[in-house]
Order: sequence, then C-alpha cells, then structure tokens
Amino acid sequence: MILTVTLNAALDLTYRVPRLAPHTTHRVTDVAERPGGKGLNVARVLAALGHRTVATGFAGGGTGDALRALLTQESDVTDALVPVGGATRRTVAVVDAATGDTTQLNEPGPVISPAEWHTFLGTYRELLADADAVALCGSLPPGVPVDVYARLTRAARTAGVPVLLDTSGEPLRRGLAARPDLAKPNADELAALTGTTEPLRAARDARRRGAHTVAASLGPDGMLAVTADGAWQAAPPRRIAGNPTGAGDSAVAGLLSGLVEGLSWPDRLARAVALSAATVRAAAAGEFDAATYVELLPEVPVTELPVPAAPGR
Repeated sequence: MILTVTLNAALDLTYRVPRLAPHTTHRVTDVAERPGGKGLNVARVLAALGHRTVATGFAGGGTGDALRALLTQESDVTDALVPVGGATRRTVAVVDAATGDTTQLNEPGPVISPAEWHTFLGTYRELLADADAVALCGSLPPGVPVDVYARLTRAARTAGVPVLLDTSGEPLRRGLAARPDLAKPNADELAALTGTTEPLRAARDARRRGAHTVAASLGPDGMLAVTADGAWQAAPPRRIAGNPTGAGDSAVAGLLSGLVEGLSWPDRLARAVALSAATVRAAAAGEFDAATYVELLPEVPVTELPVPAAPGR
C-alpha cells in the first residue's frame, strides 16, 4: 500500500473561459470539480496506475463532505481523511482557452486544533504499519506546526517506510533535515531554498541538506534527479499544450510508483516526465491522458549528468 498525506486538502474547481480578461464578465464554457491538494492528486494517479493507495490528511465542513464523496466516486483511493471542525478550502483554476494559460486562486485552509492534530498523528502512525511508501505533500493549514513534515518523516523512518517529501519554504527546509528518502521541489522552490537558480547545483545543495535523493521538476524542461549514485535528467520529447495544473503531482506519482516497483532511476524519471506531460493534456489535476502517457513513455530521453570533480582536482 502507498500512503499519501494531504494536510491542506482542497476541492478543486476548474473553469474554462474563451479568453481571460481583467475587469470583465466571463462566460464559463466548462466546469470541472475534483478532490484536490497535492497528495490527493498523487493518490488518484497512483490508483490509476494500479497501486493500492490510501489518502489521509484533514477534511471538514460541506466542502470536505463534497471532496470525500467525489474521492469515493471517482477513484479506487481509500479515504482515511481525519474529520475537522473547519471547512476544507477550495481552489479555483481559470483556464484561458485562447492561450492555454491558467490563473490559480487558492484559499488558506481550515484552522486545525491541537486535538485534531493529535488525532491525525494517531491515524498516521497506524497507517504506516501497512505502508510500502509514503508521500508527504503540499502546504500546511493554519494551526499545524511548521516542522510537521520533519516529524512525519522521522515517524516513517522509524517504521522503516520510505518517504517522499513535496513541499516548499520553511516546511521543506525543516523536512530535509529529517533525511527523507526523496525530496521533489520545483525549480523555484529549489532556488528559494538554496539561493541558486542553476537547477543541478541547487539539487546537489538540497541533497547535502539531508535528502537522500533530490528530484527537481523543471516544468516543460522535464525533471532531474541527484542521487548517491549519480544524476540524470529527463525531458518530454516535444512540447505538450494544455493545463499544467497537477503535472508535478503526477510526476510524484511516477517517482513513488517507480520506487515501490524497484525501477532504475532513468526509468523512474521517464515515467514521471511522461505522466507529467500526459496530465497537461487532461481536463483536471489528478488525472492524466492515458493515450498520451503510453505514447510518450518510450520516447522520453534520459541523459546521465556529469559528476563534479573532487576539490583540488
């Protein structure tokens, strides 16, 4: 079983308009409503790949009820979300059909009480007993301690469960110090963490901060991974037009499924990049276009990157 953690789950609303223009009224041509938050997107892609998947985190209020109903209806993901008193947040993506650009509006999330946090920790530790891997994903709702991912990483490592960390800012910095098996920031998150905009150098720096492996999303340029045994970069064989929302989450699913299946790093990266590109073609986050994925997977080029020379050489 693969466990995903989404502390700040969301009900994702995607609106498609012919052209987005400020200060005007828009006629929406299509509406999609999905369970959202990074970990739930990851869980749905994992389930579509055939992996038994359990999702935990928080859900509350009418929005949380709608999210849980949709999760049950749309996927084979097992719902282990912890109920809370506050209402689950909503996110709104407005897709401009003329340009393909997406404008995202994200609510902050419900305030989590100490009692709700304690209940979640108990649920998380119980679920780890049956987990082959765990993904810790996304932003934190108000009330959750900023070092939460470091705590959850240490608990998973104590249980012998590999950990993938996908977050940003201070939670990422503190989480890296707990030595997750894999961290998956994007290029902007890496730059904010390390102070360098050169992705390979930044990934190596992030790895020195504690992660065993760093896999960095590079947007349309694909993904690179820096491990103890080497470094590789994979890129889509061609540009894919569409909505990029959730593409990074599909990449996480590709990496995590590859870890559980024991794939080589080049094969994991190829799967992650193909899934990410196929998600751009899908209608909403947490989905991927299966035909595009099958078509792209064997075409994804993976390049081994040079190992830096030792000091003084």
